[in-house]
Amino acid sequence: MEGRSESQIQLLRRHIHAVPDFPKKGILFRDISPILKEPTALTAVIDLFEEHVKNKKWEVDLIVGLDARGFLFGPLLAQRLGVGFVMVRKKGKLPGATVSVAYDLEYGKAEAEIQEDAVTPGQKVLLVDDLLATGGTLFAACELLKKRHAKIQGCMVVIELTELKGVDKLKAHSVFSLVQY
Repeated sequence: MEGRSESQIQLLRRHIHAVPDFPKKGILFRDISPILKEPTALTAVIDLFEEHVKNKKWEVDLIVGLDARGFLFGPLLAQRLGVGFVMVRKKGKLPGATVSVAYDLEYGKAEAEIQEDAVTPGQKVLLVDDLLATGGTLFAACELLKKRHAKIQGCMVVIELTELKGVDKLKAHSVFSLVQY
């Protein structure tokens, strides 16, 4: 199985494109769009995430996807695991009663929110996103879920930018990344 996993990781690396100076000069953007365009690469992401969940023997009630790219991988993993999917969105994007938390970004402030009835106390959740950079957004999502008294099993991302040390902000949680730069 290890050989298969390593070949899937290499497949992902070939499908993550580096885009210099996006969204602004000096930033090297890691674009996952080619993964989404290639069915075998997209399947590899979900296979690897599922394998990690099973190896950890995590019990999961809900997958929580972060706005917006967590919405691409989260529902596929939820379907594979036979569990529900919940969205954490930018403030003002969800209908009905919501719970929110403010957080800092590299370039300002933001708020994330979840519908008040999306998670019931004690539910076991797993957070999914495309990228871990400074950790601000994922940390805010964890704080939201704590407010809802969810049990956070872990956080999973496709890409981790290790030099930005976002994992340090998430020390209280298990963080798993498929590809590191």
